[in-house]
Amino acid sequence: MDTASKIAILADAAKYDASCSTSGSARANTPGGLGNGAVGGICHSWSADGRCVALLKVLLSNACAWDCAYCVNRRSNDLPRAGFEPEELVRLIVDFYKRNYIEGAFLSSGVLGCPDATMERLISVARTLRTRERFNGYLHLKAIPGASDELVAEAARWADRVSVNIELPSAASLAAVAPDKTAASIFRPMRALARAGGFEPRRLIGAQPGGALAGDVPTNAIAVHPSTRAVLPFPAMDSASPVVREPAPAYDACPSAPAPSVRRGTSVMDARKGRDRDPSAPVLPAGQTTQMVIGASPESDLAILGLAENLYLAYDVRRVYYSAFIPASADPRIPATVREAGPPLLREHRLYQADWLFRFYGYSASEILDPLRPDLDMELDPKCAWALRHLEFFPVDVNTAEYRDILRVPGIGPRSASRILRARRSARLKPEQLKGMGVVMKRARWFLSCSGTLPGSDDSTRRLSRPDNPEALRGLLLDSAPAALAPLQREFDWSPA
Repeated sequence: MDTASKIAILADAAKYDASCSTSGSARANTPGGLGNGAVGGICHSWSADGRCVALLKVLLSNACAWDCAYCVNRRSNDLPRAGFEPEELVRLIVDFYKRNYIEGAFLSSGVLGCPDATMERLISVARTLRTRERFNGYLHLKAIPGASDELVAEAARWADRVSVNIELPSAASLAAVAPDKTAASIFRPMRALARAGGFEPRRLIGAQPGGALAGDVPTNAIAVHPSTRAVLPFPAMDSASPVVREPAPAYDACPSAPAPSVRRGTSVMDARKGRDRDPSAPVLPAGQTTQMVIGASPESDLAILGLAENLYLAYDVRRVYYSAFIPASADPRIPATVREAGPPLLREHRLYQADWLFRFYGYSASEILDPLRPDLDMELDPKCAWALRHLEFFPVDVNTAEYRDILRVPGIGPRSASRILRARRSARLKPEQLKGMGVVMKRARWFLSCSGTLPGSDDSTRRLSRPDNPEALRGLLLDSAPAALAPLQREFDWSPA
């Protein structure tokens, strides 16, 4: 098989991995070296300075010994197989880089034989690029679940970013849908990557009895009766049942050695203060990421976000990606109703919005959802949904409120909140000034005031911002998120029936 055919097969096989963002790496060029790594975007992302930059995202091989139901490359799926030799892939990356086609590479692979053997082949590509070719561009490697700590640490030495995909949010679903993987085989490499990047994995105090390590305790959806709180059998998938879902430990793998701790309820934004990542660090400068497949198993959004928050706090994961399950082919382990419904793109969109709330807005996952409200609102973004449930918190006076309180106003983000703080030092702000600071007044107007003055002069309009009319206010806040999903639907050649 020629190189062009291999690229066509292996690049297409890699498209479902969503772990692509700005590189977060600033690897400098060296005398006689090739290229450099920049903090700008990758994989056809837009960087902060407006550049559109590219990443070669490809598999070393799409042949796989594992049979994960959600994966198009599983061994039971009948599709063309191809593979590169490590040297062949090195030459391809170097040639593409010299022709200015790419600015880095994202390398993954199906499991060839065993996890360690596959990991050694991926490391061979990265090591050869860095040493022999003196390649200083961006490299993202996928660590294979079950690979040894030594190989994972070696991958961190040569790559800018390494990621291990969790895939499914609970051990029960992992056993049912991906029988070749175990929770332990996933979290062990994540622990090794945290340590390679200079971060000691933490215990989450109050998360589990005995202070079990949060990253080693993935959430497991269980059914709970809303009034008696009695635990019902897993998975309780009948939507008509009077149940809600809440997270519970899937297993306890608490290490014997003492570990640093972080208090339960600490926001990810607070936990990250004082530990900014160094883009020029010699080992794993862009940190580690992970990905969860959404919609292939019955876990609630509460379980998914609870696990994501734990990973940020316990393992210093830089990003958790949420990938809507694409029903590429039939598999009896995936319910027919899931396959027929198509990818849950709107749910994925809402999870990303919620994820940003506890990374950049100071929310905790338990504020966004709770056992009696375990799933995100598909009509409203999570911030607006929280605001409607806590109308007693509003209106927030932008002339006197603290930064964290201003961030809770729908339509105000970190940048506009910072502008408000700077502007109010010299003069009291008026409602008509806020739009020029980036505030989305269509949403924010119902939740803020300027020294007691509410935006708008119509008294009937003002009354809609009061707690006694939340339904009318909800109608005014409904957004057009489904329209934003059209490009994603076209990308995966799927549209709703």
